[in-house]
Amino acid sequence: MEGWVLRGLVMAALAALVLIILLPLASLLAQSVLDGQGRFVGIAHFTAHFATGRWSALINSVSLSALSAVICVVLAYGYAWALTHTALPVKGLWRGLALLPLLAPSLLAAIGLVYAFGNQGLLKGAMQAFGIESIYGPAGIVAGSVLWTFPHALLILTTTLSTSDARLIEAARCLGADGWRVFRTVTLPASRYGLLISLVVVFVLVLTDFGVPKVVGGQTAMLATDIYKEVVGQQRLDRGAVVALLLLIPALGAFVLEQRLRARQRAVLSLRAVPHQPQANAAVDLAAMAYCGLVASALVGVFGIAVYASFAQYWPYQPAPTLSHYQFDMSDGGGWASYWNSLRMAGWTALTGTMLSFLLAWMVDKPRELRAARGVLNALATLPMAVPGLALGLGYILFFNAPWNPLRGWYGGLGILVLCTVAHYYSVAHLTQLGALRQLDPEYERVAESLGLPFWRHLWRVHLPIAVPTLVQVAGYFFVSALTTVSAVVFLYSPDTALAAIAVLAMDDAGDTAPAAAMATLLFGTAAIGRGGIGVVGDLLVQRTQRWRAR
Repeated sequence: MEGWVLRGLVMAALAALVLIILLPLASLLAQSVLDGQGRFVGIAHFTAHFATGRWSALINSVSLSALSAVICVVLAYGYAWALTHTALPVKGLWRGLALLPLLAPSLLAAIGLVYAFGNQGLLKGAMQAFGIESIYGPAGIVAGSVLWTFPHALLILTTTLSTSDARLIEAARCLGADGWRVFRTVTLPASRYGLLISLVVVFVLVLTDFGVPKVVGGQTAMLATDIYKEVVGQQRLDRGAVVALLLLIPALGAFVLEQRLRARQRAVLSLRAVPHQPQANAAVDLAAMAYCGLVASALVGVFGIAVYASFAQYWPYQPAPTLSHYQFDMSDGGGWASYWNSLRMAGWTALTGTMLSFLLAWMVDKPRELRAARGVLNALATLPMAVPGLALGLGYILFFNAPWNPLRGWYGGLGILVLCTVAHYYSVAHLTQLGALRQLDPEYERVAESLGLPFWRHLWRVHLPIAVPTLVQVAGYFFVSALTTVSAVVFLYSPDTALAAIAVLAMDDAGDTAPAAAMATLLFGTAAIGRGGIGVVGDLLVQRTQRWRAR
């Protein structure tokens, strides 16, 4: 009986991932090669799209994403090196300041740029002194993209640099190499895979982002905004599907490259490596603090201007504080109801995504039967990492709104927003859960089998308690991601399920920049409080379930 139960669970898991991931993507592909009557037309939609001279969106998206990735990774590498290879004081503070953008939607960075460098910006003159006439265009896209992707690159590079082998550094110093030569010949080559991975990750994030180009892109054509115009502006789902696939191709290629780089990075790690412990050096530490202070000031300054402007009466002429911009019912976008919808959606996404990712990761790793089915399950679980949110969201429209689909009643409801958000961010959660479960010795399963324990009892008593710290991290990740997401859900909401991040877009489109900044600020604060609350609950659960670790 136990074997049949396990087979049923694996089949149900496969059906769930096919429903929320594979079928929407298949519908997207079908829409790009079928006409309105369902007849196959091949590449006719692609030919018609490029016949109108739309190559510029593809070229701009790739080139600006690549430029943003290079700038972001160079800046983040210096910051990560300062955190890991110098005796920088209060490292926790510098790290926390650099990671603040993780809690805010990319829209907040773009709005901050408008307040700082826009037509009424405080620093518009300084920007023009560098030969940049307007923040609306390529300069704004690159600047906004660097700001909100900086912590993503920093996390990867900090992890990479923290594993530097102290033996190699000490050997180079004993041979008479100075600090610069040690960096050039030891530190930099050892971190090359981390550098390449962070470049690929930031490239994909910028390529698939919708918020920054929508707010500060001006007339610069980008694939992400082209999809929005085709679907929302012109109701051309076939053209939207074409652009979505054009966006999917470079994202998928970058994903494959990133996976190969990660595999090679794991191959070069040494079991005998000794963690590097930086020694105090007044000159180097002072330079590192100056650099981190400059970068952190830029990050906090741009986001801080947007936050402060949300309380100002009329920026920048009447900076006196007021709460009038937080009267969201007086602006477009759904009012306070959109905020409560976002909070509900984030809560359900955290709960659903955490439970689903844990159970499916357990099915992939722990059972010894159904190897082929578990391999397919793992492949489906990692697929969303290569799919842009806009492409997935459009696929959800085409699949769940199809006349033949018995689930079409879900369209426009909160449930479909939760499902799409879970699917969009599922891969990271799955890999995190899988990594935690694979740290457990397989001897646990052998002992349980020898005692005749059914797998569900072993799962409840052993695997679940041990995985509590990871479950807390995943829940916080889903909660914050659901609050701040735009691209995956921009096509799926109805007037009754409008979300706060979408309301920011609507208010900005209507010229209500201050209320848009206020809503984005509210999301930022809610994400911080929610993440902290989940952490507190997690600490209590960890104290209760992890006492055995201290024995």
